Amino acid sequence: MTQDGDARLRQARAAWDAEAATFDAEADHGLLDPRVREAWEGLLAGALGPGPLRVADLGCGTGSLSLLLHDMGHTVTGLDLSPQMLERARAKAPAVRFVEGDAARPDLPGADFDAVVGRHILWALPDAASALARWAALLVPGGILCLVEGVWHTGAGLSSDQVRAALPAGMACLGLRDLSLDPELWGGPLADDRYILTARRSFSPRAAAGLPGRRP
Repeated sequence: MTQDGDARLRQARAAWDAEAATFDAEADHGLLDPRVREAWEGLLAGALGPGPLRVADLGCGTGSLSLLLHDMGHTVTGLDLSPQMLERARAKAPAVRFVEGDAARPDLPGADFDAVVGRHILWALPDAASALARWAALLVPGGILCLVEGVWHTGAGLSSDQVRAALPAGMACLGLRDLSLDPELWGGPLADDRYILTARRSFSPRAAAGLPGRRP
């Protein structure tokens, strides 16, 4: 880790620690409204397919999605950089394993998860392609990468084209759905572009490693 990298992590940790106390006030963060929670459950069930799965929730924040995934029957590991966020996550979801760490470089076992979920985290990382390569390496062959991202009205964010272009070799895009017109997910109408993108890790070890396949 470079000095610049260390400084980035310190700044990000401090910023998210400062947000922790009020983070769940946003409808899609706290999932306190049963209608919003039900909408997210339906979205994730459609994206991940039948379980139970071993799921890594990267940039898990206060653990609302981790808890939802657990309640859906999955075995969940939540990872976040912010100790304050994780303190609230552990209180909210004691049955979920939470780990403090950098989502850009998750210190989790490779090829150990059936699904990796990231919601509104990839856009905040310094190198989307590098992060996605590391996330793909966490998946078993055939595992699902599920990303909820967007382009905010401020101009920040990542378009779906940018995310697809950043997918590593061995990850095939399965689906893309516009979420901007689904107010039930957000507790009301949006001024941002939001979408969910799913991709599958190749069953071929060579393709999953970015290596050329064997010629016939």
